[in-house]
Amino acid sequence: MNKKIWLSSPHMGTEEFLNVKNAFETNWIAPLGPHVDGFEKDLATYINVEHVAALSSGTSAIHLALRLLGVGYEDEVICQSFTFSASANPINYQGATPVFIDSEKETWNMSPEFLREAIIDRIANGKKPKAIIVVHLYGMPAKMAEIVKIADEFQIPIIEDAAEALGSFYQNKACGSFGKFGILSFNGNKIITTSGGGALCSNDKLLIDKSRFLATQARDQAPHYQHSEIGFNYRMSNVLAAIGRGQMKVLKDRILKRRENYQFYFNQLSSIEGIKFLEEPKESLSNRWLTTILVDPKKTNGCDREKIRTQLEKVNIETRPLWKPMHLQPIFKDFPYYGSDVSEQLFDIGLCLPSGSNLVFEDLDFVVNSIKNLF
Repeated sequence: MNKKIWLSSPHMGTEEFLNVKNAFETNWIAPLGPHVDGFEKDLATYINVEHVAALSSGTSAIHLALRLLGVGYEDEVICQSFTFSASANPINYQGATPVFIDSEKETWNMSPEFLREAIIDRIANGKKPKAIIVVHLYGMPAKMAEIVKIADEFQIPIIEDAAEALGSFYQNKACGSFGKFGILSFNGNKIITTSGGGALCSNDKLLIDKSRFLATQARDQAPHYQHSEIGFNYRMSNVLAAIGRGQMKVLKDRILKRRENYQFYFNQLSSIEGIKFLEEPKESLSNRWLTTILVDPKKTNGCDREKIRTQLEKVNIETRPLWKPMHLQPIFKDFPYYGSDVSEQLFDIGLCLPSGSNLVFEDLDFVVNSIKNLF
């Protein structure tokens, strides 16, 4: 059996270990410390926001954003349906109701058309949504100009889930900097990693200060442990932030390599009848976190997504279907949904290919030839 080719595995640089070694030598092992402060500054500078709170995950960042926006029991929050469940789960943490929106075909992200329709209908039903969670899926920027315009029109704050989109830009502005809050993730499979971690970004200092307070168990200023409200254990540790600071030094290289991976796959596979790629709109620059393809069995002599996936699995290549839309998930199937069947079709025929920045030419070539052999 050949070596395992992973979908997107961690890729360390040269400084991460030195930073962690420094944390050990200075005994900054407990949560918080100089590397946390430095990592927050690095991120704020990169995406051009004023304030960042380094947290334990992107999910915790969404949860705090909802809490800071006052989302509570029986409120409604609009959420992109075509995404990972971590975008939607925190809505339920707050006892609120998710209202799911279908995708548009150009970027696969939230449809501005159905967003507007949903807001108008929810208001007519006496429930103005408290927030909009939009996602930059697979690193491809959503249509933020249209979405921001609609959000401003109805005065609904945006939580911008850029967990997959660090290093992506829309109209020369970094993803994660458009909303009231931006969300980042540094999970092990992301473009850079801290093993586990995330960040909450905003230009509102008071809100980020409050997020740090809530993320450290909401401990009041007192010589003893005193708590006036419920808090969470959501802060990033100094050791993990040390890894993140080293990863920031290689972020540019990681983006370049992932974009090169996409271009290699496109050059090798786009000529096959029935295989289609998600191309980049002119106003966007995607980090190409994952390269994805759509496989139309009507044009491939019946060779569908699952046939490709299972064949690659046999030769030790990890792939994954595109996200199953939230409105199709058993846990969310009874919540409101606005749209057609765009996200459902994408799920039915879409596949993520190995895209890690640590893949070498031989890995990519093996993936491509394993697919070509089916045709």
